[in-house]
Amino acid sequence: MRTVVISGASSGIGEATAARFHRAGDHVVNLDVRPPRPGSAVRWVPADVADWSATEQALADVHQERGRIDVVIANAGISVRHGVLDISEADARRVCDVNLLGVLGLWRAAARHMVRQGEGVLLATASVNGLRGYPFYADYNATKAGVVALCRTFALELSPHIRTACVSPGAVLTPMQEAEYTGDMLDEVNRRIPAGRHAAPEEIADAFFYLASPEARFLTGQELVIDGGETAGATTSAFGTATPSREPVMS
Repeated sequence: MRTVVISGASSGIGEATAARFHRAGDHVVNLDVRPPRPGSAVRWVPADVADWSATEQALADVHQERGRIDVVIANAGISVRHGVLDISEADARRVCDVNLLGVLGLWRAAARHMVRQGEGVLLATASVNGLRGYPFYADYNATKAGVVALCRTFALELSPHIRTACVSPGAVLTPMQEAEYTGDMLDEVNRRIPAGRHAAPEEIADAFFYLASPEARFLTGQELVIDGGETAGATTSAFGTATPSREPVMS
């Protein structure tokens, strides 16, 4: 039984990923500022990934209890839909603290345990937003590009014993997506995806499960894009032109 730690697993992609590993018999720990939905079989540890000391303590507690940490998935993320002229310093710093520095802090803390045990897998949720320019998400886009850079750097420094990889989803029908987009905006996005639809969170979860498996043992420092062909044509998706909302939402 592996010990798997996932940040931001109380909803969306994280919740689906936690459920996927749990079904396989793994011991899964959810680090999230919010509690999971009632009935969740996954252990919840309240933690804000922007707080490195809290993250380190949470992982230390898990390691002391379980004796090892096999897989860590840095999934926690937030976004605020706003134009570049309207971004506030507070919003931008919070997005960076959670989406980028939160990954770095969690991976750093996990890697210290994995180096001592001689093996481990570090995974993270990036985004196709880090590959292309998408309006209204400048700070979010920059953090996701940064996650890919972290993935490559950790792979170079920690191979061969520790593997790293990130998944870059395109449009996924999560609570975060539904909170930011109207029905018409979701339809517009679907028309720009060759597959004709958003991904389900479970499809991203399956990718994480594969990346953590022995079948992916020669894969490290890589970005796996799962977008239904959205970026295949090298076109920029505007994701609608509606006036941006400044309300922050959690993944």
